[in-house]
Amino acid sequence: MPWMRDDEMKLKGSKTEQDFRVRFIDSHKSLFQDPSNERLLNVLRNSFPEMRTAYFIGHVPEQGEDFYRLLINTDTIALIELDRYNFDAKPIVDTISLRDYVKGLSKMDQIKMAVALDLAQRDLE
Repeated sequence: MPWMRDDEMKLKGSKTEQDFRVRFIDSHKSLFQDPSNERLLNVLRNSFPEMRTAYFIGHVPEQGEDFYRLLINTDTIALIELDRYNFDAKPIVDTISLRDYVKGLSKMDQIKMAVALDLAQRDLE
């Protein structure tokens, strides 16, 4: 992984990794194929015209908005806030480099990122 040193997380095919992989693949299909995600996908395509793949890293539904974290290609974490009720409200889009995002992640979140990055790299081959 480009953001990992040699002594850091390596994928081993563990049950945890396999579970993350299944969830990422399902959510990836949903993002690109499910009409309920069309608004989010349009925001991603407009904000990241170079996007060739994306994976959900996190989603926090709040009362009036949804907060998403997505891995875009293999190098960017997109932070997106969408108003849940006012579709005319401009989405808030921010980014963090992958290198900055992974600093201080828990072991479980490091595994999650390694799996998402592996899937994204395969998509881009």
